[in-house]
Amino acid sequence: MPLIIDSHAHVVLAPESYKYMAELVSSRANPAAAAKVPDESIREAAQTIIDIMDRVGTHIQFLSPRPYMQMHSVKPAKVSELWTRHMNDVIHRTVQLFPKRFRAVAGLPQYRDTSPTNCLSELEFRVKEQGFIGCLLNPDPTEGDGLPPPGLGDEFWYPLYEKACALDIPMLIHSASSCNPRESYTLKFINEESIAIISLLESRVFEKFPTLKLIVPHGGGAIPYHMGRFRAWAVRRGGATFDEKLRQFHFDTCTYDKNAIELLVKTVGPDRVLFATEKPGTGSAKDPKTGRDFDDLKPVIEELSILSKEDRVNIFECNCTRLYSRFKAE
Repeated sequence: MPLIIDSHAHVVLAPESYKYMAELVSSRANPAAAAKVPDESIREAAQTIIDIMDRVGTHIQFLSPRPYMQMHSVKPAKVSELWTRHMNDVIHRTVQLFPKRFRAVAGLPQYRDTSPTNCLSELEFRVKEQGFIGCLLNPDPTEGDGLPPPGLGDEFWYPLYEKACALDIPMLIHSASSCNPRESYTLKFINEESIAIISLLESRVFEKFPTLKLIVPHGGGAIPYHMGRFRAWAVRRGGATFDEKLRQFHFDTCTYDKNAIELLVKTVGPDRVLFATEKPGTGSAKDPKTGRDFDDLKPVIEELSILSKEDRVNIFECNCTRLYSRFKAE
């Protein structure tokens, strides 16, 4: 049996962390005291995740900050800096308490349209000193509250790509909150992922950084489901097909729909798909048709007739462990 690795999940915070978050925002990054979260509170919060993992058959989760809580657009920049540091601290301590069940994926202290060079020291510290195995990358740290930075294909992002390659870690392209009432945070994720793919494929990023590892969550935004438009576009321009270009990314299964996951696998290939659920999260509601939560995706992968036994092992475990070179089994 393969390891069931949920490659995309987010930390559950203790009440003390929420109190600290409120103090950070209300004080404009001048809290009266440093964050104090006892081990027992972190243990209790983590146990709620482990209980769910045991119920659905997940062996290991990769924990990152919950994106809509990252506060990348909140002024001043010190808010995001301190809050990111706190969440990464909590994730690290959670992994230390439960080393067989969790691995750490870092949040970055991105701030609005500020250069991502402000993230490099935090990322290097977490990876080199604390064993984090990847990081999140938010394409729009303004969170819809202003003009976003250039697309991910722009040189603006090169310092971060260079650091990720040097550290040999994957980056999960994941937007955060949406300040725009036209766009819920769920829709924001899909829109930003779609924009990110096209921006990167129309750039020289993969030429400049051939070892760059990028994961597009939630099934790749809208792109795999509108392939005809982009295939025609690529034919007119000549060169590699759009399907070939798309395989420069990896994707995950957080679509919560069997048909969508099957289409994703057919489109990008089973070797480019990572098992992921974000559970507990948006999909944690019972599907009246199946009686299971929408994000209980292990049975969905097992039911896909297009997958061989080897394909399932790769999706559940091997694609992930190959991509995350810093992953170590306990």
